Amino acid sequence: MTSTLIADPSRKSAAISIARVICILGVVYVHAWTGLTGYDLQLARGTPQDDFRWVLMDVFGRSAVPLLGLISGWLVASSSRTRDWPTHVARKARTILLPMVLWNALALLLVSGTAWLLNLPAPTPHSFDWVFEELFVASRNPDINVQMPFLRDLFVCMLAAPWLVRLANPWLVAIASIAAVCQIVGIGAPVVMRASIPFFFVLGILARRENFADRVASWPLPVALLPFASLMALQLFLTLRYGMQPDNAASATLDLAIRLTAAAAYWRLAWALSASPLKTPLLRIEPFAFFLFCSHLILIWLGGPLLGALFGKLGSPLYPYFLLAQPFIVLLAVVALGTALVRAAPGPAKVLSGGRLAAA
Repeated sequence: MTSTLIADPSRKSAAISIARVICILGVVYVHAWTGLTGYDLQLARGTPQDDFRWVLMDVFGRSAVPLLGLISGWLVASSSRTRDWPTHVARKARTILLPMVLWNALALLLVSGTAWLLNLPAPTPHSFDWVFEELFVASRNPDINVQMPFLRDLFVCMLAAPWLVRLANPWLVAIASIAAVCQIVGIGAPVVMRASIPFFFVLGILARRENFADRVASWPLPVALLPFASLMALQLFLTLRYGMQPDNAASATLDLAIRLTAAAAYWRLAWALSASPLKTPLLRIEPFAFFLFCSHLILIWLGGPLLGALFGKLGSPLYPYFLLAQPFIVLLAVVALGTALVRAAPGPAKVLSGGRLAAA
């Protein structure tokens, strides 16, 4: 009975869609509005509210991203179209690279424009090189759309995918190992901004070949969650109580181990949700997930100060409730904006959503 359920392609497809939704909602916590400058955030370190923010960021945010990379590699490994390099790259340029650049341009127009006109505390252009990097994420992380290195590195992985899917497993293991070492020692730019992304992308190809998705789906949920929960508790304890810094090999190794266990945990959770009453609403949200990923920082830059005037900054009594609600507030805005855009301009809606939103 269990093996039949696991082999069900429709449930697996639903679990992938649900995984995208819960992971991208989690990413919003990483970029949640605090109302504080970098200096003030440093002063707030160790306070109960900042500790709570770090827990949400690490448990639901940073730990969710690896599964997105794994899913991308898994899907590439299963597609026969991947081997046709020109067609494959043209398709990925249309669904990954072009939306990334367009959303970065919108961020410059809306966020920097508002900063210039209304004194919003946000980055503004100060050189051609800065604008170029904000648009194309060529060699550094952007200042406004800080989530876009994921799409940038994912596109780099897609450029190599027709070659990667032809390699034998030992070669893929070697490439993943090199990427893991690069992530631990902190190198990769300008080829990739975050070496963890090709690491998990390649693992996704291996996961497809070795049927890891079905294996993890067969685990009892507590078994899948326990390694992640244990390692995450250790990292939070060391970070929040002893100030462990992320810029050394020991903490980077622990972080990578957490990301591995997180990918398994979130996949098993998505698998469970694919057979739960939450399946239907989550699948209805999924077409907006890419739109949410690309637009959420623009909405946070612009909307955070407005809602923050009601709830207060980090440290205010109501802020923890505002923090908890931010992914869902952003989601409501994205669904409303995406739906309106599909009705008013279906062509741009399709492009900006990477082909996910289109007129019925």
